[in-house]
Formats: sequence, C-alpha cells, structure tokens
Amino acid sequence: MKKTYSILCAFVLAGSFFGCSTTQQKTSETDYTQYVNTFIGAADNGHTFPGACRPFSMIQTSPVTGAIGWRYCSEYVYTDSLIWGFTQTHLNGTGCMDLGDILVMPVTGTRARAWDAYRSHFPKDKEAATPGYYTVELTDPGVKAELTASPHAALHRYTYHNADSASVLIDLQHGPAWNENQYHSQVQSCETNWEDAQTLTGHVRNSVWVNQDYFFVMKFNRPVIDTLYLPMAETEKGKRIIATFDMEPGEELLMKVAMSTTGVDGAKKNMEAEIADWNFEGVKQAAHDEWNNYLSRIEITGTDDEKTNFYTSFYHALIQPNQISDVDGWYRNAADSIVKAGNGAFYSTLSLWDTYRAAHPFYTLMVPEKVDGFVNSLVEQAEVQGFLPIWGLWGKETYTMIGNHGVSVIAEAYRKGFRGFDAERAFNAIKNTQTVSHKLKSDWETYMKYGYFPTDLIKTESVSSTLESVYDDYAAADMAQRMGKEEDAAYFAKRADFYKNLFDTETQFMRPRNADGSWKSPFNPSQVAHMESTGGDYTEGNAWQYTWHVQHDVPGLIELFGGEQAFLNKLDSLFTLKLETTQADVTGLIGQYAHGNEPSHHITYLYTLAGRPERTQELIHEIFDTQYHPEPDGLCGNDDCGQMSAWYMFSAMGFYPVDPVSGNYVFGAPQMPEIVLNLADGKTFTIIAEGLSKEHKYVDSITLNGEPYTKNYISHEDILKGGTLVYKMK
Repeated sequence: MKKTYSILCAFVLAGSFFGCSTTQQKTSETDYTQYVNTFIGAADNGHTFPGACRPFSMIQTSPVTGAIGWRYCSEYVYTDSLIWGFTQTHLNGTGCMDLGDILVMPVTGTRARAWDAYRSHFPKDKEAATPGYYTVELTDPGVKAELTASPHAALHRYTYHNADSASVLIDLQHGPAWNENQYHSQVQSCETNWEDAQTLTGHVRNSVWVNQDYFFVMKFNRPVIDTLYLPMAETEKGKRIIATFDMEPGEELLMKVAMSTTGVDGAKKNMEAEIADWNFEGVKQAAHDEWNNYLSRIEITGTDDEKTNFYTSFYHALIQPNQISDVDGWYRNAADSIVKAGNGAFYSTLSLWDTYRAAHPFYTLMVPEKVDGFVNSLVEQAEVQGFLPIWGLWGKETYTMIGNHGVSVIAEAYRKGFRGFDAERAFNAIKNTQTVSHKLKSDWETYMKYGYFPTDLIKTESVSSTLESVYDDYAAADMAQRMGKEEDAAYFAKRADFYKNLFDTETQFMRPRNADGSWKSPFNPSQVAHMESTGGDYTEGNAWQYTWHVQHDVPGLIELFGGEQAFLNKLDSLFTLKLETTQADVTGLIGQYAHGNEPSHHITYLYTLAGRPERTQELIHEIFDTQYHPEPDGLCGNDDCGQMSAWYMFSAMGFYPVDPVSGNYVFGAPQMPEIVLNLADGKTFTIIAEGLSKEHKYVDSITLNGEPYTKNYISHEDILKGGTLVYKMK
C-alpha cells in the first residue's frame, strides 16, 4: 500500500544562475524545491535516501533504518518503523553497499546499552524533507532531529524535549554491509582524539566495496561533560562512544561533522570554510537556494504530479558525481597518495555503466560547467590506475559492471565542444583503457584474437562484455577521428563492428559463442544472467534485452536482421513476450523489456530509427504511466546515480540520446505541454506540445523555430542555439 509523505515548503528566493563561459544572474520567481519529494524511490528497490545534501557534494546526511543486505544500499526504506541514527555519506540509487559513514544518534535515559538498543520509533507524519533539509521526531528519546549540509560538512540540530542524560551515540563501526558478519568486521582501523570538550577528530579505514579512508572533525556547540565507550565485539575495531551533555528540556544541541579523504587538517579546513559558526537556518537557507538555482534551469508546465516527478528526477540526477576533494583541491587518489586536483576539484561516485547513457548527456546540456571537471577527474584517476574508472567510488576503483564507459563520457564531451581538459591526455587514457589488459575486467588479447569474448574462455558476461566494449571502441574511434588520429580511428572503428560476430541469424539474437566459432547450446534467450548470483553470458539481463545493445550502429543492426520489417517484428516480440524472473535488478517489465535496468533504456527509441515512430511514442507514454509515480515506491528500479531520472527528463522533452557520443537526440514524444530549458549564456530552448492529451499522444509534425523539421533526431548544437521546438500532437 502506498503511503503519503510530507514535504516542507520553503521560500521564494533569488539566486545566481549559471554560465558555461560567462556567469549571469537570474532571479527565480518560483520555489522549485516545493516539487521535489526526496522520498520518491525510498521504498524497496529505488535505493534513494531522503536526507540533506548539496549538488555534487561529498556529504549526504540522512537517516538510517537498516544497514544489512541489498535492500539497504541507501540505508533507508520508507516503510520501516525504526531509525538507527543518521550517517553523513550515502549512495543514491545504487545496487551495492558502501559509505554510510559516522552514525550518530541522539539518546536519553540509560547510557550503557547493547550496540543495537539506541534505535527509536518515529511517527511518519513527523518526518519531512525538502532539498538540503530533513527532520524527524524521535519518539523514544524524545528528540526532534534536524539535518542540513554544506558540500563537505553536515550540520545537525537536536531539540531534547526530555533531557534525562542527554547524549549522542557516535558509532564508527557502522556501515552498510551485505551480511551481519561483514557489518561487524568491515572497519580495519579506527583512531579518535578528543581535542577539547567540544571537538572529536578521527580517522577510520574500512572496506566494503572499496578500501576507504575518511577523516573527520566533529564539533558540538556545548561541552561534553562525560564520555562512555561501549564494549566492542571480537571482530570490531570501530569505536562506539556515548557523549553526554548538561542540558535542560527544550534546549538545542548543534553538531557539525566535516569530512576529508586527506587528513584531519583537511576536514578542519572544510568545516572552517563552509560552516564556521552555528547558524543552522543560514546553512539550511543556503542549501535551499543552491538547489533552487539548479532546478530553475528547467521550467515545466504540467500537473503537480508531473512537476513532482520531473523536479525530483532533476534533484536525483544532481546528487552525484560527488566532489571528494577538499575545499583547497587536495584529495586521496587511487594510489593512496595525497594530490591536488588539476582543475581544483576531483569527482568520484561514477556509476558509469548506468550514467553514460543519459545522465552524462544531461549534464552536457544542463550543467555544462561541471563537465570538464568530470572529465579531468576521469583522466586523473586513469593516469594513476592505468585505465579509466569503471565504477569509481571515493577515488578508488570498484571493478563493478562491464565495459569502460568513461570512454564514452570523454568522447561525448569532446564531440560536444568541451575543451577544458587536455585532449591528448584524455585520449591517451582512452587508448590505454581500450588496449592494455587490466585486473578483472578486460582481456584485449582474447577480444582481438576472436573478435568477441568467447563464452568458453570468459567466465561470465561474455555477450554483454563484448557489446558494451564495442560501444566504447566506437567512442574511441569518434574522438580519434575528430583529433586527426587516423590510424587510431581506423583501429577502433574496426573493433566497433565486432558486435556482428555475436549475432546469430538463425535465432536473431546476440548469442554466446565459443572460441571455435560454434554457438553455445542449449540457448534460452529469456534466461536472465547475473554475475553475482547466477552467472551467465549477460549482465543483469538476457538475450532479449542485449540483442539491441548496438547504440552506435542501428542501421547495421537492422541489416543483420535482414531489413526493417524483420527488425520491427522482433522488436514487437520484445514488448509482448512475458518474462518471468526473480532477479532484483531486472524490473519494470513490459514483456521482456526491463525499464528498471539500464540496458533497456534506449530500446523504445529504436522504433523511431526503424521508421515506426508512433510505436516509440506509445511506449514512452506507457512507461510514464506505469513506471514513474510521485510516491516512495514510485521508481521501478534503482535510480542508479540519476540514470533512471535522466531518462525521465529527456523523454519528457520528447527526445533521448540513444547514442550519446553522436551528439544527437532521437525523437520520441513529449509528455508535458511546455518545457523551457534555460541554457548557458542566457539562451532558452522552449519545447511545446500543442494539443497534448491522453488521447493525443502521437506526434503529427515538428517545427523548429517555425520551420518544418523532418529529421528523426535533433542535434545538441541546435538545442544550444536556443529557439522553439513545437510538436503538433494528434
């Protein structure tokens, strides 16, 4: 059963706008944060969190309702009834566990309890959030908790209605884990130091998904009068501290927590630069203003539900990548060296297997000032570890998922004219990534010998790994061509055709193939593969879904099928043949199509490219109606660091980057009457859907700046010029 939620309304505020090469000022007359419901996706499989953060920041301070098992990747499930405490960093919409650093919990009454006996019930109608702010009433200790944040620091405010032994639990053993044993053993070392009666500093090293070092400074606005250290289990190294204060009922305790990858001094610099005093309302207001300024870049006309879905998607897309460098640019790199970011900021939390598809294209359009920083961060990490990040977290490599889509992100940025990075260094990183074999995820000698990854030589994901790598080869070829590197361009362009080696003309599927050229048998195209649980030749999917994973050469794929009609017939079957699966990552099903997982995201747009755009338009409408809702359980799958959200925003506009590196967006059908993109340098691009309704969901004709427009895509350049795109609906 769906539950309702509370949103706090904020104020109408003015703020700075953005520019790519220049900066303008724009006064926002609308409070767009009122349309953000941070609880969307916070049910079972969306894996979002409702707490406070800033765009692209290190800190995400948020409540914890659980921490053990896949369900708790973000540490929060909306239907839970207990809050364990509040942690300072979180992953947004992922399918893996990590972060969840420094759990704190206000407590009253008996101080010495079992490690798990400080949790509290809370009434759902006393829990609320808006971008940059979260609050909840904790029933058991009788405390109102409020959270807000700057980029590198969290600020907590606890109002103790009952001040009996008013304390705070500081749990440095805590962190989301796959099982109970890991939860109690993931901390490798923990050092703390009370520098004075109001200041605790420390360093924790832990290991769940990556080996993580974090340093912190925690400062209270009143002195600690006593501390109690709880006993640790045999495998535990993280300290649990009860810090107690002399307080009266109704008084407030404020707590600042700043973090750093470099050292305690880095954390102190971050705190001093961002939250020097105790002005909770000022930090909360600044967080609101920053979010509202970003959200005001897109103005939509639609129902309240549509606005909520859209602006929450916008919000989720901007939570990451996360800047993990200190305010002075220093950070801990993949080799555990303390270095300074080349352009002043280093970004991590790079879920590239997901986000290269639509989130990064969205950034190039609506957050262009961040793109060069993202690229520089990719290149800097590549030069340390020898290849571009696959899935980067806290500056380290997780080796999660397949392909290496940092290649696509860089090539797309170069194609779209971004030049705030050294192209030679960037291409060198691409070339090394695509030609030098490295731990776990690439075996280029085998790939080149056979023209695919043979299923009898590659343990898992042979088909998906081939197809994902092929797209990166295409991206490398495109950048090489644009840089005048003809030999490299020809080499990678040849590899970009390797997808043809896995197409079985008899079954019309991308099928696992042995080293001797024979097809793997038996073959069930509906069987879902998953490396961690079932193995298989596909990645969180099956042959029905991965057969369409040729984003760069749809005409070539159509030719393999024997023409458009055969292609379309097979595509029709994808959406009508029912899939039965219990895999948690394969969700949002329409037939075999799985909108809850990324390999399906471009498939609906293939109808447009094969001459049947009306079917794309039908399906987009169906996905909007069935897979996105303004409720905690409103996402059909993990948000995956904004990718699910970016799909929604692009599709609402009526187009989508099937092939991000091309710089073209393939037409679907707009889902809202009007959307205005406030672009860099003061330009606007207005998208109008004339006559849009449930009955009129098809596109009859398109005009661009008043002129008939007959292409089945619109280019990035045409959007950046500004103007008006009008869809006449029928």
